[in-house]
Amino acid sequence: MAKKTKSSEVVSFEESLAKLEEIVRQLEEGQLGLSESLSRYEEGVRHLNQCHAALTAAEQKIQLLTSIDDDGDLTTKPFETESLTLDEKQQARGRRRTHDLDDADADSQKGLF
Repeated sequence: MAKKTKSSEVVSFEESLAKLEEIVRQLEEGQLGLSESLSRYEEGVRHLNQCHAALTAAEQKIQLLTSIDDDGDLTTKPFETESLTLDEKQQARGRRRTHDLDDADADSQKGLF
């Protein structure tokens, strides 16, 4: 999950997290002057925001469980909500629920027992 900094430098989540941890360590040591502490704090907030954005993007890519196929394997599909409107999301949920109810024959489903 690479993000761009103000200087157009691409920084990965791991790099940004490491820089944030270093900034926190420096601030906790208390050896920096006020202006340098404020500058490092601002940089830390930028890295924190980058980390948060990367985690949010990763969370949205998590696969959603959709069903169990005939072999008993889980079937998944990507979690893609960025391109859908709220109405489209609601319709998709309704279609999934209706589809699940139509296929929910307790005697023919493979599953727990």
